[in-house]
Amino acid sequence: MILSKSRTLISTLRAAAIPTAIILGVGFTLGSCSRDKDVDITTLQYEGDSPQKLYDEALANIQAGNTREALRKFAAIEQQAPLSDQARQAMVMETFLQYRIGKFDAAITAGQKYLKTYPNSKDIPYVEFMVGMSYAKKIANVTQDQSAAESTINAMEELIDQFPDSDYVDQAREQIRFARDQLAGKEMQVGRYYLERKDYVAAISRFNVVVDKYSDTNQIEEALERLVEAYYAMGVISEAQNAAWVLGHNYPDSPWYQRAYKLLNSKGIEPKAKATAAPAAKS
Repeated sequence: MILSKSRTLISTLRAAAIPTAIILGVGFTLGSCSRDKDVDITTLQYEGDSPQKLYDEALANIQAGNTREALRKFAAIEQQAPLSDQARQAMVMETFLQYRIGKFDAAITAGQKYLKTYPNSKDIPYVEFMVGMSYAKKIANVTQDQSAAESTINAMEELIDQFPDSDYVDQAREQIRFARDQLAGKEMQVGRYYLERKDYVAAISRFNVVVDKYSDTNQIEEALERLVEAYYAMGVISEAQNAAWVLGHNYPDSPWYQRAYKLLNSKGIEPKAKATAAPAAKS
């Protein structure tokens, strides 16, 4: 195994664990990785140094908090000995380090390159996870574009589908739930915008997306209540009653149900299911 002098397995890090085949070290930490802000891996060359020497030195650089130099040496390995085992591991380390210093686009690029170059590697689950985490870190506020949330879901679902027994599956599912909630939140944000401007048809369309596609998110209760508001304002009372009934059937203690009930009851109307509506399954 590479790094034969190493003795202590470092299995847990602040953000994610490095695969055991990649890092072994004594008292190895990455707490100071964030010191480096602008990483340029193109300026230095290390001609004449063996891949193993560069790899060992890069690990020492990380331990000393010099992420910039470590990334340069990992890049040098990939350039000078692209078919070596050290080059493969260097690519994994580059993905991890770029993630740790907040260079998420660079981490995604490095990770995707690894996935394409080494599709049968034992480290594929880890790299897929790091790519997914990098997308997750790019997720913006719901008022902004949510393409990073969609990419997070795609990356994490691929990991779960390909490696259902991976150590990263539970964390991947957590990120999927968060990303889905963000997407639902975006629909709610747009729906509320239309509702405030009395564009009820457009608002209903957005709230129905949440009900139909994101019923397992934290946005579902408000979405149903907003449907009550919008249908009531349009005078489509049967649909307002039905949305309130679905909300009360699934979330009887929700403050959103109390709000919907109060709105209908102010006009002497009760929540009521459509004659053809089946009880919605509680998520």
